[in-house]
Amino acid sequence: MDRYAVIVAGGSGSRMKSEEPKQFLLLSGRPILMHTINKFASLDYKVEIILVLPQEKIPDWEDLIAKHSFNQAHRIIAGGKTRFESVNNGLSAVSEGSLVAIHDGVRPLTSKRLIDECFSKAEEHGSGVAAVNSKDSIRKIAGNANHNVPRADYKLMQTPQTFQSTLIKEAFANYSDEEATDDATIAEKNGLDVQLVEGEYTNLKITTPEDLVIAQALLNNDLVR
Repeated sequence: MDRYAVIVAGGSGSRMKSEEPKQFLLLSGRPILMHTINKFASLDYKVEIILVLPQEKIPDWEDLIAKHSFNQAHRIIAGGKTRFESVNNGLSAVSEGSLVAIHDGVRPLTSKRLIDECFSKAEEHGSGVAAVNSKDSIRKIAGNANHNVPRADYKLMQTPQTFQSTLIKEAFANYSDEEATDDATIAEKNGLDVQLVEGEYTNLKITTPEDLVIAQALLNNDLVR
């Protein structure tokens, strides 16, 4: 099967306390998004990379490509008003009968092992979705009360979330809640059994300033697989 990566990079810099979109902030001297693309471009097999950006940020990205002499092949597609719309736009460029990994543009430290396992699981079962156990205790809020729930009963979702393309495209076509932010949930609502793959705590999503510090420390200390 052909393999695709739909990399969604529509975030702002608000939680990073930056005017620069977080996907364009520098990590080891290069924009975060370039690290993310390189992860998929450096695999042992070909992955067609589709980058989904807000329309108004595409010229900024093209400027960064020139500035950093970035030459990894990828196709740029304009996103929508929501993550749902942006992923759907990216999926429109994916061929039927293929595998597609949907990935956050600000998860630049994903390992080859994790990407491989997600693709393999999706090829065999229809889906392969990264998730990790919670390290912390969990409490459920119910009105003004709260109570403990067993953390072993819960998983924290990551990306890549990988699917057989025909199945996930059908799921998006049949889904009505465009505020959805988890692709596995959309697939599940359409009847697909979600298959989990053991994720990685180093596969962090860079959302706040401390996340960027942690990501840089992981790279500096060679702690990324």
